[in-house]
Amino acid sequence: MTLNLETPENLGAVPEAVPNAGPDAAFLDAEPAFLPPGPHLARMVGVGTAVTATSYSQQEVLAAFGITDPKVRSVFLNSAIDRRNLALPEPGASGARVSEPQGDLLDKHRRLAVEMGAEALHACLKRAGAELSDLGHLCCVTSTGFLTPGLSALLIRELGIDRHCSRADIVGMGCNAGLNALNVVNGWAVAHPGRLAVVLCAEVCSAAYAMDSTMRTAVVNSLFGDGAAALALIAEPAVDAGGPAAGAERGPRILKFASCIIPEAVDAMRYDWDRDQGRFSFFLDPQIPYVVGAHAEIVADRLLAGTGLRRSDVRHWVVHSGGKKVIDAVVVNLELSRHDVRHTTSVLRDHGNVSSGSFLFSYERLLDEGVTRPGEYGVLMTMGPGSTLETALVRW
Repeated sequence: MTLNLETPENLGAVPEAVPNAGPDAAFLDAEPAFLPPGPHLARMVGVGTAVTATSYSQQEVLAAFGITDPKVRSVFLNSAIDRRNLALPEPGASGARVSEPQGDLLDKHRRLAVEMGAEALHACLKRAGAELSDLGHLCCVTSTGFLTPGLSALLIRELGIDRHCSRADIVGMGCNAGLNALNVVNGWAVAHPGRLAVVLCAEVCSAAYAMDSTMRTAVVNSLFGDGAAALALIAEPAVDAGGPAAGAERGPRILKFASCIIPEAVDAMRYDWDRDQGRFSFFLDPQIPYVVGAHAEIVADRLLAGTGLRRSDVRHWVVHSGGKKVIDAVVVNLELSRHDVRHTTSVLRDHGNVSSGSFLFSYERLLDEGVTRPGEYGVLMTMGPGSTLETALVRW
């Protein structure tokens, strides 16, 4: 499939970083411009991430698989990615890496998803000041391998989590799935105020590779890395006695979600069964960055509709690290600066695209930077198969 959508001529003309001076004190002390109905709002109280043990530069990946085609090499070396965490197959007798059978890939996914998932969950709970015994709901997200029973059941057994913990597994939604799951878990948290809920994304992208010399696989194999990320939520009264910014140091509150599916691009990101290799093979249409970019403004404006906010009121943008062209397309269409997506691009540089958990890697870096202030608004944005864009509006 080739999508008939023109490439924006000014895709590379992105404004440089100019940190926003921020809203004034009167704005910070004011009541929120928008509060959803209901007595409770969920607050994001902890985040944690994890990666697999071995990190490779793009040059090292090319060498490991003996890739010499100049066109394929250029895809790897012009990706804005320095390193990625990957669990590559062991070298064969000749010293070259050989493709693993689908069964071995599924075993790899199971083992590493549990390992990374447990590490990310522990880090998330530590940041939230919580224990495993506090966990009321666990929602696990993955698209890089199929598991039955699901990852949630495996983690409950592995970590000794209460067997009565509510749980859910979301499989196959792709890179947008983490934010879609956050919408679902937000609903659970609001329905169970004071109870701890966690979204856990675990993606073993090196268990979803098909290695050959084609440009199709080169686009995928140059982009994705292994990673897991967890986010903890607790719902509390929507109107705090201490004022609108009370509790902001614990994290932002979730105000609203908006999504947009692009039916005409439903085949632009997909898994196919490769009959020659006997495994699944992921496909990315070359035009997908421009399709996503063209719809970013639509979903962002829908998110802010009815809130009294403009895009210029949003201080923090946490965007999925989908790839250099995807990020550029979103930046151009939303008129963002490089500063706005600094964490998105740095996560891509250091880890590649870690699929559903990418936006949480960026969110963690934003928190570690220590620049958020009470009263400020943020937008979370992911995109993935469907083709779909997911967004959430939050306020510190």
